Amino acid sequence: MNFVRSAGMNPPGIAPFPAVHPREVLLGAQAAALWLPVCDHYSGVEARMRKSLQLQAEMIEEFGACVFDVTLDCEDGAPVGGEADHAAMVVSLAALAGDKARVAVRVHAVDHPAFESDMATIAGQAASRLSHIMIPKVDCIADVLKAEQALLAASAGELPLHVLIESPLAVRNAFEIAAHPRVQSLSFGLMDFVSSHGGAIPADAMSSQGQFTHPLVVCAKLEIASACHAYGKVPSHCVVTEFNDAAALTLAARRAARELGYTRMWSIHPGQIRTILEAFAPSEADIENATKIIAAGARADWAPISFDGNLHDRASYRYFWQVLERAHQTGSVLPPDAQVYFQAALV
Repeated sequence: MNFVRSAGMNPPGIAPFPAVHPREVLLGAQAAALWLPVCDHYSGVEARMRKSLQLQAEMIEEFGACVFDVTLDCEDGAPVGGEADHAAMVVSLAALAGDKARVAVRVHAVDHPAFESDMATIAGQAASRLSHIMIPKVDCIADVLKAEQALLAASAGELPLHVLIESPLAVRNAFEIAAHPRVQSLSFGLMDFVSSHGGAIPADAMSSQGQFTHPLVVCAKLEIASACHAYGKVPSHCVVTEFNDAAALTLAARRAARELGYTRMWSIHPGQIRTILEAFAPSEADIENATKIIAAGARADWAPISFDGNLHDRASYRYFWQVLERAHQTGSVLPPDAQVYFQAALV
Protein backbone atom coordinates (compact mmCIF):
# COMPACT_ATOMS: atom_id res chain seq x y z
CA MET A 1 0.00 0.00 0.00
CA ASN A 2 1.76 3.17 -1.18
CA PHE A 3 0.87 6.82 -0.82
CA VAL A 4 1.72 9.38 -3.50
CA ARG A 5 1.99 13.15 -3.34
CA SER A 6 -0.02 15.10 -5.86
CA ALA A 7 -0.55 18.84 -6.28
CA GLY A 8 -3.97 19.89 -5.07
CA MET A 9 -4.68 16.47 -3.55
CA ASN A 10 -4.78 17.58 0.07
CA PRO A 11 -7.91 19.26 1.47
CA PRO A 12 -7.44 22.71 3.07
CA GLY A 13 -5.90 22.45 6.53
CA ILE A 14 -4.76 18.86 6.00
CA ALA A 15 -1.07 18.01 6.04
CA PRO A 16 0.58 16.66 2.86
CA PHE A 17 0.25 12.97 2.17
CA PRO A 18 3.21 11.04 3.59
CA ALA A 19 5.71 9.40 1.28
CA VAL A 20 5.74 6.28 3.48
CA HIS A 21 2.74 5.18 5.50
CA PRO A 22 3.24 4.30 9.21
CA ARG A 23 1.42 1.02 8.59
CA GLU A 24 4.20 -0.05 6.23
CA VAL A 25 6.99 0.98 8.59
CA LEU A 26 5.61 -0.05 11.96
CA LEU A 27 3.21 -2.98 11.69
CA GLY A 28 4.53 -5.56 9.26
CA ALA A 29 2.38 -8.71 9.21
CA GLN A 30 -0.13 -7.23 11.67
CA ALA A 31 -1.29 -4.52 9.26
CA ALA A 32 -4.10 -6.45 7.54
CA ALA A 33 -5.69 -7.82 10.71
CA LEU A 34 -5.81 -4.42 12.39
CA TRP A 35 -8.17 -3.16 9.71
CA LEU A 36 -11.08 -5.28 10.89
CA PRO A 37 -13.97 -3.22 12.36
CA VAL A 38 -14.24 -3.47 16.13
CA CYS A 39 -17.88 -4.63 16.04
CA ASP A 40 -19.26 -7.80 14.43
CA HIS A 41 -23.07 -7.71 14.31
CA TYR A 42 -25.03 -10.98 13.92
CA SER A 43 -28.47 -11.44 12.35
CA GLY A 44 -30.22 -14.75 11.64
CA VAL A 45 -33.73 -13.79 10.50
CA GLU A 46 -34.29 -12.28 7.07
CA ALA A 47 -36.12 -9.17 8.30
CA ARG A 48 -33.35 -8.45 10.80
CA MET A 49 -30.68 -9.16 8.21
CA ARG A 50 -32.21 -6.55 5.92
CA LYS A 51 -32.43 -4.02 8.76
CA SER A 52 -28.81 -4.71 9.71
CA LEU A 53 -27.61 -4.14 6.16
CA GLN A 54 -29.64 -0.93 5.97
CA LEU A 55 -28.19 0.29 9.28
CA GLN A 56 -24.69 -0.51 8.06
CA ALA A 57 -25.28 1.55 4.90
CA GLU A 58 -26.59 4.46 6.97
CA MET A 59 -23.59 4.38 9.30
CA ILE A 60 -21.17 4.14 6.36
CA GLU A 61 -22.75 7.36 5.12
CA GLU A 62 -22.46 8.89 8.60
CA PHE A 63 -18.85 7.94 9.30
CA GLY A 64 -17.44 7.71 5.78
CA ALA A 65 -16.21 4.18 6.49
CA CYS A 66 -17.61 0.79 7.48
CA VAL A 67 -17.45 0.70 11.28
CA PHE A 68 -19.07 -2.69 11.84
CA ASP A 69 -19.41 -6.00 10.03
CA VAL A 70 -22.77 -7.61 9.37
CA THR A 71 -22.61 -11.39 9.72
CA LEU A 72 -25.60 -13.24 8.26
CA ASP A 73 -26.17 -16.33 10.36
CA CYS A 74 -26.93 -19.75 8.94
CA GLU A 75 -26.01 -21.82 11.99
CA ASP A 76 -28.69 -20.53 14.36
CA GLY A 77 -30.78 -18.75 11.75
CA ALA A 78 -31.60 -21.59 9.35
CA PRO A 79 -34.66 -23.70 10.25
CA VAL A 80 -34.11 -27.45 10.46
CA GLY A 81 -34.71 -28.86 7.01
CA GLY A 82 -34.60 -25.39 5.45
CA GLU A 83 -30.84 -24.95 5.39
CA ALA A 84 -30.54 -24.83 1.59
CA ASP A 85 -33.24 -22.18 1.21
CA HIS A 86 -31.70 -20.12 4.00
CA ALA A 87 -28.27 -20.25 2.35
CA ALA A 88 -29.77 -19.13 -0.97
CA MET A 89 -31.51 -16.24 0.78
CA VAL A 90 -28.23 -15.18 2.40
CA VAL A 91 -26.55 -15.13 -1.01
CA SER A 92 -29.29 -12.90 -2.41
CA LEU A 93 -28.95 -10.48 0.51
CA ALA A 94 -25.17 -10.32 0.23
CA ALA A 95 -25.57 -9.31 -3.40
CA LEU A 96 -27.48 -6.20 -2.30
CA ALA A 97 -24.65 -4.80 -0.18
CA GLY A 98 -22.85 -1.69 -1.36
CA ASP A 99 -19.21 -1.43 -2.33
CA LYS A 100 -18.09 -0.17 1.09
CA ALA A 101 -20.12 -2.75 3.00
CA ARG A 102 -18.55 -5.61 4.93
CA VAL A 103 -20.80 -8.67 4.93
CA ALA A 104 -19.90 -12.11 6.26
CA VAL A 105 -21.74 -15.39 6.77
CA ARG A 106 -21.65 -17.88 9.61
CA VAL A 107 -22.14 -21.33 8.12
CA HIS A 108 -22.85 -24.59 9.93
CA ALA A 109 -20.05 -26.45 11.72
CA VAL A 110 -17.81 -28.68 9.63
CA ASP A 111 -19.44 -31.85 11.00
CA HIS A 112 -22.99 -30.67 10.28
CA PRO A 113 -24.81 -32.29 7.32
CA ALA A 114 -25.43 -28.85 5.78
CA PHE A 115 -21.82 -27.64 5.96
CA GLU A 116 -20.71 -28.69 2.49
CA SER A 117 -23.83 -27.38 0.80
CA ASP A 118 -23.53 -24.12 2.79
CA MET A 119 -20.01 -23.62 1.54
CA ALA A 120 -20.79 -24.62 -2.04
CA THR A 121 -23.71 -22.19 -2.22
CA ILE A 122 -22.40 -19.28 -0.17
CA ALA A 123 -18.69 -19.34 -0.97
CA GLY A 124 -19.36 -20.55 -4.50
CA GLN A 125 -21.88 -17.83 -5.38
CA ALA A 126 -21.11 -14.89 -3.08
CA ALA A 127 -17.35 -14.93 -2.41
CA SER A 128 -16.79 -11.64 -4.21
CA ARG A 129 -19.36 -9.93 -1.95
CA LEU A 130 -18.14 -11.37 1.36
CA SER A 131 -15.46 -10.14 3.74
CA HIS A 132 -15.03 -13.59 5.34
CA ILE A 133 -16.81 -16.77 6.43
CA MET A 134 -17.26 -17.66 10.09
CA ILE A 135 -16.82 -21.34 11.01
CA PRO A 136 -18.43 -22.29 14.35
CA LYS A 137 -17.40 -25.03 16.77
CA VAL A 138 -13.84 -25.35 15.55
CA ASP A 139 -11.98 -27.73 17.87
CA CYS A 140 -8.69 -28.31 16.07
CA ILE A 141 -6.63 -27.48 13.01
CA ALA A 142 -8.25 -30.36 11.10
CA ASP A 143 -11.54 -28.42 11.19
CA VAL A 144 -9.82 -25.39 9.70
CA LEU A 145 -8.27 -27.52 6.97
CA LYS A 146 -11.67 -28.99 6.12
CA ALA A 147 -13.13 -25.49 5.84
CA GLU A 148 -10.22 -24.40 3.67
CA GLN A 149 -10.75 -27.35 1.34
CA ALA A 150 -14.41 -26.41 1.02
CA LEU A 151 -13.39 -22.88 0.02
CA LEU A 152 -11.00 -24.23 -2.59
CA ALA A 153 -13.68 -26.57 -3.94
CA ALA A 154 -15.98 -23.54 -4.29
CA SER A 155 -13.26 -21.55 -6.12
CA ALA A 156 -13.18 -19.09 -3.21
CA GLY A 157 -9.57 -19.65 -2.24
CA GLU A 158 -8.86 -16.04 -1.24
CA LEU A 159 -11.72 -15.71 1.25
CA PRO A 160 -10.53 -15.42 4.89
CA LEU A 161 -11.88 -17.63 7.65
CA HIS A 162 -12.97 -16.53 11.10
CA VAL A 163 -13.35 -19.29 13.65
CA LEU A 164 -15.44 -19.66 16.77
CA ILE A 165 -13.71 -21.21 19.81
CA GLU A 166 -16.42 -22.86 21.95
CA SER A 167 -14.92 -25.79 23.86
CA PRO A 168 -12.05 -26.61 26.23
CA LEU A 169 -10.39 -28.59 23.43
CA ALA A 170 -10.59 -25.61 21.09
CA VAL A 171 -8.99 -23.39 23.72
CA ARG A 172 -6.22 -25.97 24.10
CA ASN A 173 -5.58 -25.75 20.33
CA ALA A 174 -6.06 -21.99 19.97
CA PHE A 175 -2.43 -21.22 19.11
CA GLU A 176 -2.29 -23.83 16.34
CA ILE A 177 -5.61 -22.59 14.94
CA ALA A 178 -4.52 -18.95 15.03
CA ALA A 179 -1.28 -19.83 13.24
CA HIS A 180 -3.10 -20.97 10.09
CA PRO A 181 -2.59 -18.30 7.40
CA ARG A 182 -6.22 -18.34 6.24
CA VAL A 183 -7.55 -17.65 9.74
CA GLN A 184 -8.05 -13.93 10.28
CA SER A 185 -9.83 -13.84 13.64
CA LEU A 186 -10.75 -16.03 16.61
CA SER A 187 -14.02 -15.44 18.47
CA PHE A 188 -14.91 -16.79 21.91
CA GLY A 189 -18.25 -18.60 22.16
CA LEU A 190 -19.18 -18.01 25.80
CA MET A 191 -22.43 -19.93 26.16
CA ASP A 192 -21.27 -23.08 24.36
CA PHE A 193 -18.01 -22.97 26.31
CA VAL A 194 -19.85 -22.86 29.64
CA SER A 195 -22.34 -25.57 28.68
CA SER A 196 -19.55 -27.83 27.39
CA HIS A 197 -18.35 -28.31 30.98
CA GLY A 198 -21.27 -30.53 32.00
CA GLY A 199 -22.52 -28.24 34.75
CA ALA A 200 -19.08 -27.68 36.29
CA ILE A 201 -19.33 -23.96 35.49
CA PRO A 202 -22.42 -22.21 36.92
CA ALA A 203 -24.93 -20.44 34.69
CA ASP A 204 -23.91 -17.09 36.19
CA ALA A 205 -20.66 -17.36 34.22
CA MET A 206 -22.69 -16.55 31.10
CA SER A 207 -23.78 -13.17 32.52
CA SER A 208 -22.14 -9.84 31.77
CA GLN A 209 -20.47 -9.86 35.19
CA GLY A 210 -19.86 -13.57 35.77
CA GLN A 211 -17.94 -14.04 32.53
CA PHE A 212 -15.24 -11.73 33.89
CA THR A 213 -14.89 -13.46 37.26
CA HIS A 214 -15.09 -17.22 36.72
CA PRO A 215 -11.49 -18.49 36.44
CA LEU A 216 -12.08 -21.02 33.65
CA VAL A 217 -13.89 -18.48 31.49
CA VAL A 218 -11.32 -15.76 32.07
CA CYS A 219 -8.49 -18.23 31.40
CA ALA A 220 -10.10 -19.23 28.09
CA LYS A 221 -10.52 -15.62 27.03
CA LEU A 222 -6.90 -14.83 27.83
CA GLU A 223 -5.63 -17.89 25.96
CA ILE A 224 -7.58 -16.91 22.84
CA ALA A 225 -6.38 -13.31 22.98
CA SER A 226 -2.77 -14.43 23.46
CA ALA A 227 -2.98 -16.85 20.53
CA CYS A 228 -4.32 -14.12 18.27
CA HIS A 229 -1.69 -11.56 19.22
CA ALA A 230 1.06 -14.15 18.79
CA TYR A 231 0.16 -14.51 15.10
CA GLY A 232 -1.18 -11.05 14.22
CA LYS A 233 -4.82 -12.14 14.24
CA VAL A 234 -7.87 -10.41 15.73
CA PRO A 235 -9.38 -11.64 19.02
CA SER A 236 -13.16 -11.08 19.02
CA HIS A 237 -14.99 -10.98 22.34
CA CYS A 238 -18.23 -12.82 23.04
CA VAL A 239 -21.77 -11.52 23.35
CA VAL A 240 -23.48 -9.76 26.21
CA THR A 241 -26.92 -11.35 26.33
CA GLU A 242 -28.48 -8.56 28.43
CA PHE A 243 -28.95 -6.54 25.26
CA ASN A 244 -31.22 -3.95 26.89
CA ASP A 245 -28.67 -3.14 29.59
CA ALA A 246 -26.40 -0.49 28.05
CA ALA A 247 -24.39 -0.05 31.26
CA ALA A 248 -23.59 -3.77 31.46
CA LEU A 249 -22.55 -3.83 27.81
CA THR A 250 -20.34 -0.75 28.19
CA LEU A 251 -18.58 -2.23 31.20
CA ALA A 252 -18.09 -5.61 29.50
CA ALA A 253 -16.76 -4.04 26.31
CA ARG A 254 -14.34 -1.82 28.19
CA ARG A 255 -13.06 -4.73 30.26
CA ALA A 256 -12.63 -6.87 27.15
CA ALA A 257 -10.61 -4.13 25.46
CA ARG A 258 -8.60 -2.82 28.40
CA GLU A 259 -8.06 -5.90 30.58
CA LEU A 260 -8.19 -8.92 28.26
CA GLY A 261 -6.62 -7.60 25.05
CA TYR A 262 -9.63 -7.95 22.72
CA THR A 263 -9.87 -5.66 19.71
CA ARG A 264 -13.30 -6.70 18.42
CA MET A 265 -16.65 -7.73 19.91
CA TRP A 266 -19.92 -9.36 18.89
CA SER A 267 -23.24 -7.53 18.77
CA ILE A 268 -26.57 -9.39 18.78
CA HIS A 269 -28.85 -6.34 18.80
CA PRO A 270 -28.63 -3.12 16.75
CA GLY A 271 -28.72 -1.13 19.98
CA GLN A 272 -25.38 -2.65 21.01
CA ILE A 273 -23.38 -1.44 18.00
CA ARG A 274 -22.74 2.18 18.96
CA THR A 275 -22.06 1.20 22.57
CA ILE A 276 -19.35 -1.22 21.41
CA LEU A 277 -17.84 1.40 19.11
CA GLU A 278 -17.68 3.93 21.94
CA ALA A 279 -16.25 1.43 24.43
CA PHE A 280 -13.46 0.35 22.08
CA ALA A 281 -12.63 3.89 20.95
CA PRO A 282 -9.60 5.72 22.39
CA SER A 283 -10.24 8.86 24.40
CA GLU A 284 -9.84 12.31 22.82
CA ALA A 285 -6.72 12.85 24.95
CA ASP A 286 -5.22 9.54 23.78
CA ILE A 287 -5.93 10.42 20.14
CA GLU A 288 -4.37 13.87 20.47
CA ASN A 289 -1.27 12.50 22.19
CA ALA A 290 -0.87 9.69 19.63
CA THR A 291 -1.20 12.18 16.76
CA LYS A 292 1.59 14.35 18.16
CA ILE A 293 3.93 11.44 18.75
CA ILE A 294 3.33 9.89 15.32
CA ALA A 295 3.87 13.28 13.64
CA ALA A 296 7.13 13.74 15.56
CA GLY A 297 8.26 10.22 14.68
CA ALA A 298 7.52 10.77 10.99
CA ARG A 299 9.54 14.00 11.00
CA ALA A 300 12.45 12.05 12.50
CA ASP A 301 12.08 9.32 9.86
CA TRP A 302 11.09 6.96 12.72
CA ALA A 303 14.43 7.33 14.52
CA PRO A 304 14.38 7.56 18.36
CA ILE A 305 13.25 10.94 19.73
CA SER A 306 12.68 12.72 23.03
CA PHE A 307 9.07 13.88 23.37
CA ASP A 308 7.88 15.66 26.51
CA GLY A 309 10.87 14.26 28.34
CA ASN A 310 10.22 10.63 27.30
CA LEU A 311 12.11 8.41 24.87
CA HIS A 312 10.14 7.10 21.90
CA ASP A 313 11.30 4.67 19.23
CA ARG A 314 9.63 2.26 16.82
CA ALA A 315 8.21 0.15 19.64
CA SER A 316 6.25 3.05 21.12
CA TYR A 317 5.49 4.50 17.66
CA ARG A 318 3.81 1.18 16.86
CA TYR A 319 1.61 1.47 19.95
CA PHE A 320 0.56 5.06 19.24
CA TRP A 321 -0.11 4.27 15.59
CA GLN A 322 -2.43 1.48 16.74
CA VAL A 323 -4.29 4.06 18.84
CA LEU A 324 -4.95 6.05 15.65
CA GLU A 325 -6.00 2.91 13.77
CA ARG A 326 -8.48 2.11 16.53
CA ALA A 327 -9.79 5.68 16.48
CA HIS A 328 -10.39 5.43 12.74
CA GLN A 329 -12.08 2.03 13.05
CA THR A 330 -14.51 3.38 15.64
CA GLY A 331 -15.45 6.53 13.72
CA SER A 332 -13.69 8.88 16.15
CA VAL A 333 -12.86 12.43 15.08
CA LEU A 334 -9.19 12.67 14.11
CA PRO A 335 -6.98 15.78 14.13
CA PRO A 336 -5.81 16.99 10.68
CA ASP A 337 -2.30 15.55 11.17
CA ALA A 338 -3.87 12.10 11.69
CA GLN A 339 -6.60 12.39 9.05
CA VAL A 340 -3.96 12.47 6.33
CA TYR A 341 -3.11 8.81 6.91
CA PHE A 342 -6.69 7.73 6.21
CA GLN A 343 -7.45 9.75 3.07
CA ALA A 344 -8.50 7.86 -0.08
CA ALA A 345 -5.40 8.69 -2.09
CA LEU A 346 -4.05 5.18 -2.36
CA VAL A 347 -2.54 3.63 -5.46
